[in-house]
Amino acid sequence: MLPAGSRFMAAMTVFMAATRTGTAFVARGGALARSLGGAQQVRGFRATASMKLKTGIVGMPNVGKSTLFNALTEQQAAQAENYPFCTIEPNVGVVAVPDPRLDILGTINKSQKVIPTSLEFVDIAGLVKGASKGEGLGNKFLANIRECDAIVHVVRCFEDSDIIHVDGNVDPVRDIETINLELALADLAQVEKRLQRLARDKNVVPAEKTALEKLVKALDAGQAARSIALDEEEAAAVRGLMLLTQKQMIYAANVPDTDLADGNAFVDAVRKFAEEEGSRVVLVSAQVESELVELSGADRAEFLGSLGVAEGSCGLPALVKEAYELLGLRTYFTSGETETRAWTIQTGWRAPQAAGVIHSDFERGFIRAETIAYGDLVECGSEKAAREKGVMRSEGKEYVVQEGDVMLFRFNV
Repeated sequence: MLPAGSRFMAAMTVFMAATRTGTAFVARGGALARSLGGAQQVRGFRATASMKLKTGIVGMPNVGKSTLFNALTEQQAAQAENYPFCTIEPNVGVVAVPDPRLDILGTINKSQKVIPTSLEFVDIAGLVKGASKGEGLGNKFLANIRECDAIVHVVRCFEDSDIIHVDGNVDPVRDIETINLELALADLAQVEKRLQRLARDKNVVPAEKTALEKLVKALDAGQAARSIALDEEEAAAVRGLMLLTQKQMIYAANVPDTDLADGNAFVDAVRKFAEEEGSRVVLVSAQVESELVELSGADRAEFLGSLGVAEGSCGLPALVKEAYELLGLRTYFTSGETETRAWTIQTGWRAPQAAGVIHSDFERGFIRAETIAYGDLVECGSEKAAREKGVMRSEGKEYVVQEGDVMLFRFNV
């Protein structure tokens, strides 16, 4: 048997030879197959990674932020001690996005591997009042979450005299306002700095200057950048600033296990605040998530059931669901004997764009996409049955990919 490196080079040689002769290829589950009647699999060719959702975790010190991070990522990278600023260096963890549809597709197609899409969490030091001016440690690490797609703000919604609160008492809305103001002030400093540079620039783009002036006025008033109406040209002009308050916000209300099912008065206050600003709220219990790490699938469901909570309604699955909805993301699948894999795309993407997430050649040489809705494939039980029933469709370049589509791309490069 050839070594892994030799197998990869052999596969690439076959791929390049077919490319030169203009042979059409079929892309299924990360593998390539020549479309010559009975398609022969070409193994060893690795597709590029799918879009990875990156989420920053922020919060006041001692709200359970690092405990939650450790539980969600099933590791102990982040210190979780009972004193302010116990997280000193930013911690990064990558988790598989839970999706029960993957295992079902893998069973239908007898896949050798099942590969979920992934979510990256970045946990930074706790933020305090004055962080934008250097107080505490959090401001030092704000740059680590500028490249994130969304922000999860962990809010303390529990009383515990043994756990110190930096402001002396529990008030989740006050904590939210403190963090949001610090994020806005950090953005304000960045926008003002950019405006100063534009003043010396002879080739100023009018849309950028207009957008920056709007942002300065709003941020100076403590408003989030995402609340400001910018036209398409203005938004594009300032996108490179990666403003923190431009990102979508999810409030993770950290509650004791007894309140995980229905919440409490603290959670009610957070929900009211979030509704007014158009954000989302997810109930989490860092305590429960830490215990779930040690349990198997059946035991997890039983444990959550004992708390009156359905699996998937809290914690990581709920965070993923809210993040996908806020960011306008969809999941499609490729599935075959080699592997079943989930891919993340933007809502509204057409088939060639979706193919490009697997590999740029798939988009460049796109021909068509053989497509089955997930529900139809499960109902039929196999691709062969789906084809016989006429529910497998051949879609062209203008097709807008739907949530849960199972796709087989044909391309020619």
